Amino acid sequence: MESVDFNNMRRAMVDSQLRTSGVSAPWVIAAMGSVARENFAPATLRSNAYMDRALPLGEGRTLNPPLATGLMLEAADVAVDDNVLLVGVPRGYVAALLAGRVSSLVTIESLADLPEAKRKSPFSLILIDGAVEELPDSLLALAQEDARIVTGIAERGVTRLASGHVRDGKVALRPFADTEIAALPGFAHVPEFVF
Repeated sequence: MESVDFNNMRRAMVDSQLRTSGVSAPWVIAAMGSVARENFAPATLRSNAYMDRALPLGEGRTLNPPLATGLMLEAADVAVDDNVLLVGVPRGYVAALLAGRVSSLVTIESLADLPEAKRKSPFSLILIDGAVEELPDSLLALAQEDARIVTGIAERGVTRLASGHVRDGKVALRPFADTEIAALPGFAHVPEFVF
């Protein structure tokens, strides 16, 4: 029988990790304070669910640290009428946080799932729950004009959170926080052939 007080741990996460680091949007605080993060962690790591660190989920997937998640949701400026594309773990923690908050939520695990997402595009918000080296044009093509994109970026072994707006099918990402966020499989920079 598990004797861990997850409710108390969840409150401590909100008070000591999120609020002290600039996460203040009422809906983010409410969602992260009520959604049971431990239910999205592997059974052997449930007691670590509220620590500010990434937890491996297997198959190259990761449950990112709570602070990274809170900062991303804060920066996303999520609106109830948003049509959201979430790239990450389908039926995962971030999807649970967004469920019921937005007009429409489509989740895909990888770029291979883009054709399925295309049927529900264009998206007003694309949230990538992981660090990427490169955003492919095929993903940007699913965004409406002036859509918001929030993602982690990986550059020379350093990860940051970044956001931007899509204009004419392009986005200039502006970093807004240096924090740990796991690399998302399938978004590595494709090396160019050079003599």
